[in-house]
This record gives sequence, C-alpha cells and structure tokens, in this order.
Amino acid sequence: QVQLVESGGGLVQSGESLTLSCAASGSLSRFYVMGFYRQAPGKQRELVATTNRPSITNYADSVKGRFTISRDNTKNTVYLQMNNLKPEDTAVYYCKRSQNGLDYWGKGTLVTVSS
Repeated sequence: QVQLVESGGGLVQSGESLTLSCAASGSLSRFYVMGFYRQAPGKQRELVATTNRPSITNYADSVKGRFTISRDNTKNTVYLQMNNLKPEDTAVYYCKRSQNGLDYWGKGTLVTVSS
C-alpha cells in the first residue's frame, strides 16, 4: 500500500503564489509517475502536472509557464510551485502516484484564488 498526504493549500489572491507538497510513504517502487490533478466544482478531474523517474515532466497547457513540479527523492515528496495564480485555478488539488500498474490518490487540498 501507498499513502499520499498533500499539504499547502489555502486562500490567496489573484497573482499570488502557493506551493503544494505531496509526501508518499509505504511500499514505494523505484519506478513511478507522480503528480497533481485538480477538480473544480462541477467539473471533471484534470491533470495539472506530473513527473516520473527519470525526471520527465508534463504540464497542462493552462498552467505551463506558471506552475513547476519538482521532487525530492530523499523525502519521497513532490512539490507544485504555483505562481501567478488565477481564479480559474480554484479547485481541490489531488496528488496521484502510479506504480506497478496501480494508482494511489491523496485526499486532496483546497486551493482558492480570489479575484
């Protein structure tokens, strides 16, 4: 089993920044894809950014140039630096880890961006 714990959400104003963290624990594989998804009210969950080992990253077009995903392998943690936040970034952000053909999700952290 794999456990994921997100942190760092909150309420910010448009143009401000936040950093989300996702710490993984449990039976961790060396080979994985890990990243963040988000779900806004009334909308489907969508990919925000992912990173794998080796360090290949993938971003949604809507966040390219504003968000950066990174990871600390020693801490089994990924980070999502979110700059120039917009009201449309408001959502619950979920961490996901895929390994050995299985997907694991965190419980999510709420990000609210006011205009």
